[in-house]
Amino acid sequence: MTDNDNWRERFGAAMMGSFASPIAMLVRGEGAHVWDSEGTRYLDFLAGIAVNALGHAHPVLVDAVSTQVATLAHVSNYFATPPQLELAERLRRITGAGDRGRVFFGNSGAEAIEAAIKLARLNRGDGSRTRILSLVNSFHGRTMGSLSLTGKAAMREAFEPLLPGVEHIATTIEALEEAMDGTVAALFVEPIKGEAGVIDLPDGYLQRARELTEQHGALLILDEIQTGVGRTGTWFAFQQHGIVPDALALAKGIAGGVPIGALVTFGWASDLFKPGQHGSTFGGNPLATAAGNAVLGEIERAGLIDNAAHLGSRLRQIVAEIGSPLIAEIRGQGALVGLGLSKPVAAELAAAAFAVGLIINAPNESSIRLAPPLIVGDAELDEFRELFAKALEAVA
Repeated sequence: MTDNDNWRERFGAAMMGSFASPIAMLVRGEGAHVWDSEGTRYLDFLAGIAVNALGHAHPVLVDAVSTQVATLAHVSNYFATPPQLELAERLRRITGAGDRGRVFFGNSGAEAIEAAIKLARLNRGDGSRTRILSLVNSFHGRTMGSLSLTGKAAMREAFEPLLPGVEHIATTIEALEEAMDGTVAALFVEPIKGEAGVIDLPDGYLQRARELTEQHGALLILDEIQTGVGRTGTWFAFQQHGIVPDALALAKGIAGGVPIGALVTFGWASDLFKPGQHGSTFGGNPLATAAGNAVLGEIERAGLIDNAAHLGSRLRQIVAEIGSPLIAEIRGQGALVGLGLSKPVAAELAAAAFAVGLIINAPNESSIRLAPPLIVGDAELDEFRELFAKALEAVA
């Protein structure tokens, strides 16, 4: 018996009980496919939950990480490194933050949100800005600060009391207009609610949010951890709405699987943090930022943002053509697609897909999430059509 043969027992004995039992032991990947410990191949249309933008083992990322780890993997934040500065400047450019923009690097999306919460707390005005608004059914992370923002009561209850001053409002323009006043320090918004099942905001929501936050001196902080880095068919989803936020939380796809997070500030929000008010030991180290530069550079070079838009359009077409009565709604933008089901069988459908060799995700009982690598082409889409049709037929 090899070490991989008894991996379930090893996992149960060694890993914290906060994780459910894993579906399989994955041992390698290439492109849009992964293989488990028994040699079975799967088409990966989840991409590590929108992380593996270049798929698996992409030579550009492999080369960048190999070269950097052999050169300089980590230094303390007492020093700058060339990859760190290059990535910060690249993020200022592609977000549109420009010369006034500033970048803070962490190790995850949750850390980017934590930095954003501290930024919000610095926007106190005369001391009366004590409220932070977030949306019902939102997801911003599992650390104590990011969990405070997360609009899912079931996730918060075991850990209360959480941060004071956070209010969860309905995702309507009317609720936003009613809640917003001069006591609000910041509004946190996901342009698409990924963990809720890829739920779009109401038409005009971000534009009205921008108007109201500017009117009342509040920060508009967008959580593009899942929607960013080309996934929705533009570098960032907000760029499709004709607005500019005050801060942008990023992670996931930036470095194609190497842990990294970032908070990018715009305009006057860049002046709020002072030296010593925030930091990170590993954040922005040369290994992670070299990976980020390689991934973002390849996305740009290979036209993968346009491919994400094409990929999303084709995915919607394929799902519609299959014509299953289980599919009641198709949501999302670009290569982040949510399928609303007519019955609460999402977990069963995801399991049926896995059984035929397709990795998809059931974020709740009536939704399926698709977030394939941005490198996916016609061959992988044809394979998806065949496998997803089989899964739908098995459940129906």
